[in-house]
Amino acid sequence: MVQLVGSLRKELADSVSDCNVLVVGAGGIGCELLKNLVLTGFKNIEVIDLDTIDVSNLNRQFLFQKKHVGKSKAQVAKESVLQFCPTANIKAYHDSIMNPDYNVEFFRNFMLVMNALDNRAARNHVNRMCLAADIPLIESGTAGYLGQVTVIKKGLTECYECQPKPTQKTFPGCTIRNTPSEPIHCIVWAKYLFNQLFGEEDADQEVSPDTADPELSWNPADTEARATASDQDGDIKRVSTKDWARSTGYDSVKLFNKVLFKDDIQYLLTMDKLWKKRKAPLPLDWLELQKLGTILEVTGTGLKDQHVLGVAGYSQLFSRSVETLRSMLADKGDGAELVWDKDDPAAMDFVTAAANLRMHIFSMNMKSRFDIKSMAGNIIPAIATTNAVIAGLIVLEALKILSGDVEQCRTIFLNKQPNPRKKLLVPCALDPPSANCYVCASKPEVTVKLNVNKTLVLALQDKILKEKFGMVAPDVQIEDGKGTILISSEEGETEANNSKFLSDFGIRNGSRLQVDDFLQDYTLLVNVIHCEELEKDVEFEVVGDAPDKAPTPPSSQEEQKNFANGNKDSAEPSTSSNAPAEQDDVLIVDSDEEPSSSTMDVSTESGGLKRKLHDAETGEASAKRQRLDQATADDDDDIIALD
Repeated sequence: MVQLVGSLRKELADSVSDCNVLVVGAGGIGCELLKNLVLTGFKNIEVIDLDTIDVSNLNRQFLFQKKHVGKSKAQVAKESVLQFCPTANIKAYHDSIMNPDYNVEFFRNFMLVMNALDNRAARNHVNRMCLAADIPLIESGTAGYLGQVTVIKKGLTECYECQPKPTQKTFPGCTIRNTPSEPIHCIVWAKYLFNQLFGEEDADQEVSPDTADPELSWNPADTEARATASDQDGDIKRVSTKDWARSTGYDSVKLFNKVLFKDDIQYLLTMDKLWKKRKAPLPLDWLELQKLGTILEVTGTGLKDQHVLGVAGYSQLFSRSVETLRSMLADKGDGAELVWDKDDPAAMDFVTAAANLRMHIFSMNMKSRFDIKSMAGNIIPAIATTNAVIAGLIVLEALKILSGDVEQCRTIFLNKQPNPRKKLLVPCALDPPSANCYVCASKPEVTVKLNVNKTLVLALQDKILKEKFGMVAPDVQIEDGKGTILISSEEGETEANNSKFLSDFGIRNGSRLQVDDFLQDYTLLVNVIHCEELEKDVEFEVVGDAPDKAPTPPSSQEEQKNFANGNKDSAEPSTSSNAPAEQDDVLIVDSDEEPSSSTMDVSTESGGLKRKLHDAETGEASAKRQRLDQATADDDDDIIALD
């Protein structure tokens, strides 16, 4: 058995040996954390992770080997860690932490919970479960060279949801379909195309030209007659992109010319208004490109994935990937669908080729497969040493808690470079709970602005309560004096209400909804404000919840960096669900002291320096908080907070 002996005083060593801890996540941080825990003397550990091991994990998740690929991360991590300490009592769950089996009573079995997660939904859930169980939670995250650790304790500190998080960047459909101006627009379009052709079709992910583009003031019928993108190719009628593709047998030439890179582009050119102040796109022709087939221009150095091919090379890659994906679909049988996966070579080849061809059409510099994979999957290159440092800091904060010194716990930031005082690690005092938090306040309450005549009960349940407010199984009662049950978590009990509008139940301006999630032991009062006209494509607004954006940074600051949030590999499958990993906010403070982040605020009005860090997928900058109460001599010291 290998572990630290004698480095902890006896009382603390006994506490470490006896306490039960829960580790949520067995990925980049989780592997390092489990190893640290047993070497420190923790004997009673439970670990939960929904994921299985992928080849791409092996370069940084050192509890796994090639022979483990395809197996449960939690189970293999347990077996590997037991080699360090065979007498440890470790229990592994290959499951989602959001499974109702892991209720408040489950969480009360532990003295400490440690998060090593990669998505916001699971973090929100664990945060609420720890608040309900009144168990200390140690939250962590890394992104490249950056990292942070913080402690959450009910009644003493801010909870994970005390500060509003910026929503993930989205793009207007007309930009994606008609007027892409950045590589990410083409990459999103290519991912939409993958789903339209081979996966689950989504009306919100259409790839054909958008005739409802607000920039247009033309007659679609006249333009239709002028366009060359009609059904001249045989007697094919395009009922949907997938149906049309199937009717051609997924003929890559027809897909290339008719749907994607020639006829649809010619159709876009007929939308005259779009090209008054923009450079018009240039259609591609399959036959002309094949004449260049032997001239496969390659630029870039290094690994093959970092090369950029010429347009002829990408046309051939497009053809090969379509054929491979067609075969994969056929092997699955009738009605089957493929699921986008950044680690599937054929899917990645398809998106790389389609996105680059579209970039060329719209006069953008094409990108390497490596770059496109990074943007398509919200990937931050994972740094094994960052995970190791953060995992070590988690254990140090855990020792403070077990010593009864919660007041000595800190939020600790790991920076990319030492600040002027030669520090890579900068501690900040923990903030007290926010009085306005809709999760940990004594009586959580929010106000939602929506159109009661257009909002369906199903939208209230799925988009507002589950997606926005992070509930798992909400029950909703209208405060109308009758106790009307609008939504029940019991299957089928209120299913008939889903297709009705809120106004059908007497909900109007000023109505109040009592919402309960018994799994999370969480109650929320929702005040409804009726609004006839919201902004375009906005279904609802949470009043007072939108984070402000930081001003554009001075040009003298260092080049902006692209990164997404996560515990390691933001785009890997979620530990808690099959939802895609989500970009969280990045917070920056200029300080070398030990500030309290309660002195930080989100502001567009303040004049202090703020550095904007770009969203890895969108290239847009995330909102930041800055400490405003004092200016120090070390203005350029950066503290970067990752959720």
